[in-house]
Amino acid sequence: MGQALGCVQVDQSNVAIKEHFGKFADVLEPGCHCLPWCLGYQIAGGLSLRVQQLDVKCETKTKDNVFVNVVASVQYRAVADKASDAFYRLTNTREQIQSYVFDVIRASVPKLELDAVFEQKNDIAKAVEEELEKAMSMYGYQIVQTLIVDIEPDVNVKRAMNEINAAARMRLAANEKAEAEKILQIKKAEGEAESKYLSGLGIARQRQAIVDGLRDSVLAFSENVPGTTAKDVMDMVLVTQYFDTMKEIGASSKSSSVFIPHGPGAVRNIAVQIRDGLLQGNAANL
Repeated sequence: MGQALGCVQVDQSNVAIKEHFGKFADVLEPGCHCLPWCLGYQIAGGLSLRVQQLDVKCETKTKDNVFVNVVASVQYRAVADKASDAFYRLTNTREQIQSYVFDVIRASVPKLELDAVFEQKNDIAKAVEEELEKAMSMYGYQIVQTLIVDIEPDVNVKRAMNEINAAARMRLAANEKAEAEKILQIKKAEGEAESKYLSGLGIARQRQAIVDGLRDSVLAFSENVPGTTAKDVMDMVLVTQYFDTMKEIGASSKSSSVFIPHGPGAVRNIAVQIRDGLLQGNAANL
């Protein structure tokens, strides 16, 4: 805004306050205006219509007695139609806005606990904006937007909150790890049980096959060799198994020393012992 030879230039997004002998006369819009200063006209001052921002840091206490610093960002601008009110009715606009912000925050935050302050910061910002809009409109200012940009508790409180959060996460991790180990143990036990079950089925089928083979051998031998009985055939089978076992023990290079009675009488004694055991088992089952 400049003045020369009675002409005044008002820049864009600004207005000028025109006075006549010290009394408000008019609001000058952006552009060039004739101002005959010799007739008592003068420019009292200018006013920007741009959106301005004021950051207000307010310390207050929550309901659970925790001191916090709340930072509110207020965006405001002067209204062109009320430029005279904005220019004459307020001496310091920023201090006026700051006072209202302090009043609303210190009235709202003490009703809330610390966690609720973080959760309801938008409600706090809305309350500040409504109060400012109601108070500043009569002075020719419009509140564009109000934001709560930061809520900072005391350093010790913040450290304690972080430790609580870390402990909760560690506890959750421990529970998850224990649950995973439990599942692994269950699956391992189920696998072992299934393995033993299948192994038992295999052994049972193997023994059944051996019994079926022996039965077929006894029947075939009895039919081909007249005069032989099932007992004679079983004795021969036992002798054959005995010599096969002796052969395997001798052929194994890693076998430990085994002392067993050997001779024709020993084979007979083994056969008698096996038959007696089978008979005792059958009698016990009956």
